[in-house]
Amino acid sequence: MPDTIGKYRDLLLSEGCSRRVIAHCEAVSAVAMQYTGPGTGADRDLVLAGAMLHDIGRSETHGIGHAQAGAGICRRLGLPEEVARIVECHTGAGLTADECSLLGLMPIDCVPKTLEEKIVANADNLVGGGHEISIGHDLMDSFALKRTARSRIYRLWLEMEMYRE
Repeated sequence: MPDTIGKYRDLLLSEGCSRRVIAHCEAVSAVAMQYTGPGTGADRDLVLAGAMLHDIGRSETHGIGHAQAGAGICRRLGLPEEVARIVECHTGAGLTADECSLLGLMPIDCVPKTLEEKIVANADNLVGGGHEISIGHDLMDSFALKRTARSRIYRLWLEMEMYRE
């Protein structure tokens, strides 16, 4: 796995991501892997790829559109669609097509559906900068979001906790 992480680190660097973003992606990967034990049925390689690349779009923008931008980068690079969808759906607990439209993004459904999409979105919520945080801390940081979005983040965390090793 270290060779794989290095490959993704190099890809993030080549796309122009900062070392701070890369450190965050590595921390998210470490948390995400805690949810991929043998009994989960999760594709560990897919989770690692999605977690390491989830913020690749920050090479273009640090705004809310970084998820859709990152998915576009993944598709341009010929990465599997499953990886692009993890990147596209990782923000909070995802965004509905209507929420995307209201935010000035492409109106597509970006709510995580697969186990791997959910694992990465949840892991990202549990990492602040380069270190793990609690769900309570994340929800406090998300206080400016609408209640429905905060509720979706909390429900995702509850669903994912049964997989955590």
